[in-house]
Amino acid sequence: MFLAFLLDKRLVFVTGKGGVGKTTVSGCLALIAARRGKRVIVCEVAQEERGHDEVEIAPNIHSIAIDPEHAMREYLSDQVGTALSKLMTSSRIFMYLAAAAPGMRELLTIGKVWDLAQLDQRRTGDTPYDLVILDAPATGHALGMLRTPRTFRDVARVGPISRQAGRIDAFLRDPALTGIVAVASPEEMPVNETLDFLAALGSEFAIQPDAVVVNGVYPERFTTAEIERVLAADERHPASRAAVSEHRRARYHRGQLRRLRRRTAAVTLPFLFEADLGPREHERLSTVLEKRL
Repeated sequence: MFLAFLLDKRLVFVTGKGGVGKTTVSGCLALIAARRGKRVIVCEVAQEERGHDEVEIAPNIHSIAIDPEHAMREYLSDQVGTALSKLMTSSRIFMYLAAAAPGMRELLTIGKVWDLAQLDQRRTGDTPYDLVILDAPATGHALGMLRTPRTFRDVARVGPISRQAGRIDAFLRDPALTGIVAVASPEEMPVNETLDFLAALGSEFAIQPDAVVVNGVYPERFTTAEIERVLAADERHPASRAAVSEHRRARYHRGQLRRLRRRTAAVTLPFLFEADLGPREHERLSTVLEKRL
């Protein structure tokens, strides 16, 4: 029931400390939604020059890399027409000043995501999506993306930028339209950052995340009594040392998980002992997540 409510939103905003598995969780949510017949697009913020097209990467699942400069060109073309837009964006001074404006890159990025989430008024593209999943930057930058539309709405006050920023802000703050998933790993720093993020969401936006996912939790393979027997038998054997190390890591993970759960409910994804996560591993994790949400 809870998962159905999450996937019925128009946009799901996935964030967490860098390296905790935001992309993995975003992919799992996309797989779950696609299995339920939804047309999904996963957005990421482009870190390098690459294509900006909406590409189908699996049945009913699309992907796009959002570059703020490309988003600016689309926005200007929509607002002032193609010819004037090309003239403005061909000016290095204009592009430099626009990029340097505080919050402008965040506004352009979240504006493009908002546009993708529209069912009947998209500025770009033809076919609407049932669900947009944003594989957002780390929590600090993600909070900036959530704050920026209201800031521009209030600063501009009138005009097209103010009106559109206001619409985006209202969309992001509407829990019926936008969901937030916080991702952590069971380590001290990621848990700390997640707790700070939850506090900021509550104090600044008066909202709570729709889900908190703790990714990469070690399995509990041994009891304490079993580990004691292993050590008593031969504590120097490499297999014994490996068993003890894994047991301690699993206990540490559960300690961090308990610390997080004192503040909020959280679901877990297991650590997969694989060099790389391919389609099979993502399917496995998505099945686990679907059962636990």
